[in-house]
Amino acid sequence: MAGGPAETAVGGSAPALPEGRYGTGRAKSSRRWRRWLFLAIALLVSGLIAWVAYVNLGSAPIDAERIAFAAKPGNAMEITINVTRDDNNRPGVCVVRARDKTGAESGRKELLIPAGAKYSRMTTTIKSIGEPVTADVFGCSYDIPRYLSTP
Repeated sequence: MAGGPAETAVGGSAPALPEGRYGTGRAKSSRRWRRWLFLAIALLVSGLIAWVAYVNLGSAPIDAERIAFAAKPGNAMEITINVTRDDNNRPGVCVVRARDKTGAESGRKELLIPAGAKYSRMTTTIKSIGEPVTADVFGCSYDIPRYLSTP
């Protein structure tokens, strides 16, 4: 064998490979279907991640915002909240809580939000085990506990 490039059968200047040494050439179609498979899997995983993010990080169907709070005698705190919901025909429940000066929760109350307007303003008093310094909204839901629902 010569050390230089071999001539091709057609007479071009590309080097020719020795026969039988490297096996048969691979078809380019085998690489192409892998690319499409990888692309399909990547799109499927991306879509799944987007759906999970939408479900977990999207806007809540019912939400409350604290408008005011005031200390009351006897270790109690009065809180006023604005409730916003997407379905005004369904009742909801909001959990409000009082906190002491360390930031620990010292009182909690579940407040039934009756069906009605899309925007509701509710005021309630939370009893506390110690002297409360603030009150806030823990969260809201349409899942009303049986003991809060009206017969």
